[in-house]
Amino acid sequence: MGLARLPPGIDRARRRLDPLLGWLAFDGWGFHEGFFHWPNYIDGQPPPARLVGYSRRVFDQGLGRSFWFVNGGNPELIEQTLNAFPERRQSDLWSGIGLAAAYAGVVNECVLRALVEGGGPHRHALAQGAAFAAKARQRAANLTEYTENAARALCGLSATGAARLCDSTLENLPAEDAQPAYEVWRQRIQNHFQKMPQPQEVCV
Repeated sequence: MGLARLPPGIDRARRRLDPLLGWLAFDGWGFHEGFFHWPNYIDGQPPPARLVGYSRRVFDQGLGRSFWFVNGGNPELIEQTLNAFPERRQSDLWSGIGLAAAYAGVVNECVLRALVEGGGPHRHALAQGAAFAAKARQRAANLTEYTENAARALCGLSATGAARLCDSTLENLPAEDAQPAYEVWRQRIQNHFQKMPQPQEVCV
């Protein structure tokens, strides 16, 4: 979140961070902007002009995470908010929603199912975000019953299974190239969920 307050030259600062997870600094920037300055972004406005390349996408992932809180976890408002953005940005936004919904919650299963339905063609990104949340909780040794339920609803996997998927898809990542290794990792997870059948449960 501190990146939001740093002067220009932000990409040079990122290169001093971990090559894989350093991109999360831009996620934090997006969360900061969406949470504290949401009127500047809620209608599909672009990221800050000084963001370039892939950093704009990771900013959107954090921005999506903030929209979970801005919209109070309401699936209808979340879908309405994300639909105001260009289609090319929506997958990253849904990824952020998935992370926040699975990590922070707390909502019931019907709300989680409504998120899956609202995600439409971006369900795999929603699931990938939820898998990241499960891995974060596992790594911190604070997996909760809620995260377990959220992982099953959003990923179709247990929280442990979703965390294990994050681990297995880290293997043999390519060196930094035109597409960052972080994005290759995300795409491997999303591709896994694209191949899985969609849940059929309906809440009434």
